[in-house]
Amino acid sequence: MLELGVKFLISYFIGSLMGAMIVGRLRGGVDIRTMGSGNAGGTNALRTQGMLFALFVVVIDIGKGVIGAGVVPGLELPYVATDPEISRTWLTLCCAAAAVIGHVWPIYHGFKGGKGAATFIGTLVVLGPALIIEVLLVWVLVVVLTGYIGLASMTAATSLPLWLGITRLPEDQPLFIYSIAIAMFIIYCHRSNIRRMRKGVELRNTKFMLFSRTHTNTNDDAA
Repeated sequence: MLELGVKFLISYFIGSLMGAMIVGRLRGGVDIRTMGSGNAGGTNALRTQGMLFALFVVVIDIGKGVIGAGVVPGLELPYVATDPEISRTWLTLCCAAAAVIGHVWPIYHGFKGGKGAATFIGTLVVLGPALIIEVLLVWVLVVVLTGYIGLASMTAATSLPLWLGITRLPEDQPLFIYSIAIAMFIIYCHRSNIRRMRKGVELRNTKFMLFSRTHTNTNDDAA
């Protein structure tokens, strides 16, 4: 259990390195948590700082998921022996989840981070690259039909376990369980978006909508 605990924490600490804060510091101390929706994710970065800033933020946030799922589980650490009783599959999935958790509740930034979507995509780069296509297709479909980026992220995350349940069970049961857990977590992180949609006050990013000619900024955040 020592190996699992230590590597979980390492992945969490890596996940806590917020792309928005890193890029903001390089840009002279910009803190997007004081701007727009106050979210430290890619969507708020795009809205408040522009495309290039947001691109670097998303690359870093995706990279955290790649490192958490693809590098940390295989590390040989001093004083931490490889535990033969721990499944390598489950170790990888736990480290992947830790990176997502770190992105949402970063220890270095007062536990105020993003909403998990970008880092989740990063973990899929390792866990199942082909699955990214399905997730992104659903995300794009919801965005162009509704303009709600948060709704698109929740729907895309929820579609993954459904897809895995249809196409990969029982062989990929661990990945199926991971996808359910992360989908529920991402929905929880978007609870403010859900409240605004229920009240009818969630604004749409209509510039991405297929059937809209108006352009409106939103309070919607997903990354």
